[in-house]
Amino acid sequence: MTAADGLGSDPRLGAAGKLAAAERPILQPASPAARRRRVLSVVLRDFYVLRRSVPRMLEIVYWPTVELLIWGYLSVFLQARRVPAVVAVLLGGVLLWQVLFRSQSEVSMAFLEDIWSRNLLNVFVAPLTSAEYLTGVVAFGALKLVVNVALMAAVALVLYGFGLFSLGPALVPFMALLLLMGWALAIVTIGVILRFGQSAEVIAWAMAFAFQPFAAVFYPVSVLPVAMQWVARLVPASYVFEGMRSVLADRGLPWGTLGMAALLDVAYVVGALAFFRRMLVKVRANGGLSRFGE
Repeated sequence: MTAADGLGSDPRLGAAGKLAAAERPILQPASPAARRRRVLSVVLRDFYVLRRSVPRMLEIVYWPTVELLIWGYLSVFLQARRVPAVVAVLLGGVLLWQVLFRSQSEVSMAFLEDIWSRNLLNVFVAPLTSAEYLTGVVAFGALKLVVNVALMAAVALVLYGFGLFSLGPALVPFMALLLLMGWALAIVTIGVILRFGQSAEVIAWAMAFAFQPFAAVFYPVSVLPVAMQWVARLVPASYVFEGMRSVLADRGLPWGTLGMAALLDVAYVVGALAFFRRMLVKVRANGGLSRFGE
């Protein structure tokens, strides 16, 4: 019996359904269309979970809004004390930091959801490659991030008169570079949790913040001690936030420093993927994946 015969024998299908099932092409597992369908299945799975969970939907709005309110009114207070350009610098830093932090945390949390629901083993025994799984969770995380940033940008515009698009065309490379760094950190996070188990899940929240002091989100790199400045030069985000302050100060977009950030991002992504692959091979070899089904 063929796959089409099996589908056509389902009594719940009418004549039209049986005909459609019989004519539906069978995709080769390694074909691009089959890969796209499997990636989309991961995205749809996470979307259906989100759609039926009010707490998860509120979480998309709650934390970014709270952070924006705190930093926004602090910047208003400092501006009232005649600290120049503080609103734009602080709010721009907060908004762009959310791009980095949420891109890392959303992907990490999607992976943790599979662990908490005891679904991770099902994922790895399904006809789904690790690359397709990562692509799916990254794509869904990106969709949630768009909602996050749009809401925060609207709040910043309404309450403080700061428009994120005041950064102009520079907004595109800024966000792209921060997204790449955030995804690289998320992949490393997943690799660490695979290797050390649920005891290491705290890294999902701590990873991005470990880089924040060196990312120069709210201050220039020059204020850091010399040793920390050398570390900051290895963090792609530091070039982005320095570039943001340069644009807001009408000094133009420093393409040279953003090029350095792009090179570092490529190194981060390649290193993260290699690390994830190594950890996955290791836990598969020693049976470590089985502990996620307990």
